[in-house]
Amino acid sequence: MSVPERLADAIATHTRIVLAVLLLSTAVVGAGMPRVDDDSSLSQFESDSPEAKALERIDGNFTSDQRENTTSVQLIVRGDNVLSKKSIISSLEFQQELRANESINSTFVENQSITGVENIVAITAIKGERSAELNETRSQLQDGLNRTVGLQGQYEQLNESYENGAINQTAYQTRSAQLEAQFDAVVENATADLSENQTERYESAVAQARSIESQRYQIRAQTETPSENAEYQNLSSELQDVYRAGTYGVLEEEYAALQSSVQPPLEEQIDALEDLNEREYERTLSRTLSGNESEDNFAIALMPTSYEPGSTQADARMTYLTQQTEDETTSGMAGAVSDRIIESQLQIRELADTKDQEYLVFGGGVITDEIQRSMGDSLAIVGPLALLFVVIALVVAYRDLLDIILGIVGIIAVLVWTFGFMGWAGIAFNQMFVAVPVLLIGLSIDYAIHVFMRHREQRAEVGSIDSVRGSMSTALAGVGVALVWVTATTVIGFLSNLVSPIGPIREFGIVSSVGIVAALIVFGALIPAAKIEIDEFLESHGFDRRKRAFGTGEGRFSDALAVGSVAARKAPVVVLIGALVLTAGGVYGATQVDTSFEQEDFIADSPPEWTDSLPGPLQPGEYQAKNDLDYVNEHFQREDSQAQILIDGSVTDPAVLDRIETARSEATDSDIAYELATGEADVQDPLSTMEAVAARNESFNESFEAADTDGDGVPEENVSALYDQLFEIDGEAASQVLQRTEDGEYESARLVVAVKGSASSGETTDEMQDIASSIEADSGDRWSAIATGDPIVSYVVEQDLLDTVIESLLITLVAVFVFLTVAYRLTGSSATLGIVTLLPVAFAVSWILGTMFVIGMPFNILTGMITSLTIGLGVAYSIHVSDRYSLELERQGNVWSALRTTVTGTGGALLGSAATTVGGFGTLAFAILPALQQFGIITALTITYAFLASVVVLPALLVLWTRYLGPDVSFDPSGARHSTPAASDGGRRTAVDDRSSEGDER
Repeated sequence: MSVPERLADAIATHTRIVLAVLLLSTAVVGAGMPRVDDDSSLSQFESDSPEAKALERIDGNFTSDQRENTTSVQLIVRGDNVLSKKSIISSLEFQQELRANESINSTFVENQSITGVENIVAITAIKGERSAELNETRSQLQDGLNRTVGLQGQYEQLNESYENGAINQTAYQTRSAQLEAQFDAVVENATADLSENQTERYESAVAQARSIESQRYQIRAQTETPSENAEYQNLSSELQDVYRAGTYGVLEEEYAALQSSVQPPLEEQIDALEDLNEREYERTLSRTLSGNESEDNFAIALMPTSYEPGSTQADARMTYLTQQTEDETTSGMAGAVSDRIIESQLQIRELADTKDQEYLVFGGGVITDEIQRSMGDSLAIVGPLALLFVVIALVVAYRDLLDIILGIVGIIAVLVWTFGFMGWAGIAFNQMFVAVPVLLIGLSIDYAIHVFMRHREQRAEVGSIDSVRGSMSTALAGVGVALVWVTATTVIGFLSNLVSPIGPIREFGIVSSVGIVAALIVFGALIPAAKIEIDEFLESHGFDRRKRAFGTGEGRFSDALAVGSVAARKAPVVVLIGALVLTAGGVYGATQVDTSFEQEDFIADSPPEWTDSLPGPLQPGEYQAKNDLDYVNEHFQREDSQAQILIDGSVTDPAVLDRIETARSEATDSDIAYELATGEADVQDPLSTMEAVAARNESFNESFEAADTDGDGVPEENVSALYDQLFEIDGEAASQVLQRTEDGEYESARLVVAVKGSASSGETTDEMQDIASSIEADSGDRWSAIATGDPIVSYVVEQDLLDTVIESLLITLVAVFVFLTVAYRLTGSSATLGIVTLLPVAFAVSWILGTMFVIGMPFNILTGMITSLTIGLGVAYSIHVSDRYSLELERQGNVWSALRTTVTGTGGALLGSAATTVGGFGTLAFAILPALQQFGIITALTITYAFLASVVVLPALLVLWTRYLGPDVSFDPSGARHSTPAASDGGRRTAVDDRSSEGDER
């Protein structure tokens, strides 16, 4: 007795032990199911590529403490004129409501959490008013110093008159007292609105001015040309410093407040705008959005590309809301988003919907919510449809309620094992794992139908006196080897995903393999043991459990299934040539299939109208993120649409700034750069940051111009000192483009380019890599540059995904080829039968890839698994056919009768399996999630192709194999008119078989 026969006999004999052990194992493994978490973010698919590591370094080193672990919401208001005073104030009042909502406000960062056009306009008005007040105060202080210098001149003249005897002491004292009183009056008038500390500083300046002017007076009295006197020049310079200290110095804090990034309270902003008349408001608005000054660039960046700078009318504007994600990490819109952030963004949208103005709320939380809801709504629609179709198909195939229930219970057990393993292994459920139940249900149905149908064939054989246990033992021995081979080859196919650099793809391969092994255990032992116990119990109470196997006997199904054997008998070469032609076309199409790794692939469109007629619980919700995304891409810059170049090394080398200047020009001229309303590209780098700071800070401007020795706008010396000063004046802006260590050393810099939302990741990557190469060219080991950013990392993932598809396909085909040739050789068949078995699978892979090209379906994180699915299911179908054909050929000795028995017996089981799986998961085409729709369609086509290849192409290959490479058997055409019943002993040739084959031509 062979090993398969002994194992089958043990299962059939010790059914209660098998049931107890496997049910207990199911309970233990299934206990891990509640531990399964879910993760719908795309950031988990990022590999350890240099680009991904560079982006991770940027996130860690070029972000201030305040901006670390944050995410943004883009709040866009739309209307006829969203720049009207009423609209602007309304937006500020909406911000007050957001602040008043504790659950929303608690998510905001501490400072500058909300910044919009409305805030910038209001702050401009406030600063304009404060600046005018400061300038008036400064003018008063300067007038006071001027008066002080004039009075000191009179004092010196008084002293001179007294010393010359022109006046007596009484007159001197009287006049001196009058002058001192005037000095006091000057200080009192000038400092009337100043604080005590400011008054003291001004009094000090006045005293210094008096002393210096006294000395200058003496020099003027002694020389006719005091301006040529060195001491007089020094004193005059000192007097200028005193003037500066007595004006700007006294008001230093107030002037610093004007430059502060801290926003005034919202109430103050509203009051400032309400105090403006219409003309003042329009003047302030126009100046804020003129785009002529560097500090206004951020305001322009919040306007749509169609906006004309300086105009007082626009149909849209944007506000940024920045939220703290605590220890959670995000990467643009694609990063993982917590429930707290999701809930807060949904609350923001709910509040916005209550306003008279039309608001668009776009953020990672909103998108994540719609992705999760669309998956749930899709499953709510598809689930009942799929379940209904599977049940109907099983009813047609089984025509027995008990077998249907056992099949469904087996499927549930397989899924329990699989998801229980995920829980214990700590593997999160993501978009890819939608394919796992599809695969496992398909294979489970395949395993169940083959076991049940083979068991039915054994029991239905004429003259068979086999018991329930004996028939099951024989069936398991006959089909068991095929099931083990199917399991082994399918596991090989999915474990080939371990070569992928993408973590979730490797996890997908492991989980799928565990599930496939679970399917073998459940349908090779648990369900057969349960069926034996139940059938014996029912037959002991008078119920006949004998059923005819699907596809056997005479009828339309048998005739349809026999098409493959008829074609193989009449024109096998024609069938093969036709398959090769289709395969050649598929191979060409496979080279043209695009790859996509975009969040848009998982954002649902608005549900179709027919969903309105569904019962209430099945009706999907409303989805608007896709339309919102399209609008943002068309009119604004998305938060995650930024390409970056990281420069490491001697970034204080002036040559680096020259390269950055050239790179900025190249980026500006590229087709992928996002243009502001001013028509300028939005590019941020150390040079542009220094230019912006120099435009508003006089001292830094002096340093910048001094370092620019040739006047080309790029510093040629003292770059490190310039960076130090930049950090002192505006550390926030400096930290966005320069990495400074705790020791004050500069290790890296970055260039950030805003990218059009419509630009493909491939185009963006090509452009930015070219620019990075130009920065690094001829630098030696002094510095290096690498292109990165969300679009580029996404493109790298696309390439990794494509590489995974190709590598796993090649590895699987080679590994399965080796396994099948060795397996067939070890079991006594020709090793060449392994090649023949694998060929239809290779054909089916090319057909499905060619179909993807024809219908314009790209590889994504779901459809990218289609080659694994094709091989997994295709090999299963082919092995069943080849194994059954080999068995029947051995026992019948006639090619045509063996082939007909195979395609009507095993082919019937395959048809039931394929029809059930195709129909069940083809219902995914009704899902509202695009990725699920694509996956459902391509999976249904995959199963169809795999089935057709196994029952149409494979029979022709088997005939040709038998004729030229196979055993010496009969090709008598009379054998084609009938098929022989199944082997009662699992496939060994019997005396009855020998007698039935007498007279056959060999």
